[in-house]
Amino acid sequence: MLDADGKEAAIGEVGSLYLRSPTGPGAYYVGENVAPIALTDDGFATVGDLGSLDDEGFVYLADRRVDMIVTGGVNVFPAEVESALSEHPQIADVVVIGLSDPEWGRRVHAVVQPRDVANPPSPDDVITFGRSRLAPYKVPKTVELVDALPRSDAMKLSRAALVAERDAATSTTPPT
Repeated sequence: MLDADGKEAAIGEVGSLYLRSPTGPGAYYVGENVAPIALTDDGFATVGDLGSLDDEGFVYLADRRVDMIVTGGVNVFPAEVESALSEHPQIADVVVIGLSDPEWGRRVHAVVQPRDVANPPSPDDVITFGRSRLAPYKVPKTVELVDALPRSDAMKLSRAALVAERDAATSTTPPT
């Protein structure tokens, strides 16, 4: 694990996970407009996973760097917020994203699929539930209820697409 300065992260500190294969870099991205895989001088590569090590050398994954939300100068890992909110008895599925915010830079926003669409939790209920399980800066500031999350056939979500749709809908800048 390496910290933001490229130095070895302390035990328990979240950093970027780097791995090395005896056959060289074994991962690559497919598609347009993708950043190259980051490599260290000694051949370790990262694909953007964040995690920490415990004192016995076990790795604990936290999230992906591209999904991390920086709000008010602190890092929020969506997976942690999603895990806490998914314990709510009225929530079937949830995704947490960072939306543009003039005060915080990005704000924590939860998109919630209720177990029963006819009897969904209120946004206030979701926020209160989050407050009972998360540090204050990790609690969603806004909650959106949807009938179903837009998952692909592989059950994946495009967080970037969710953010872009919502930021575009709230943009006050006229189109050019």
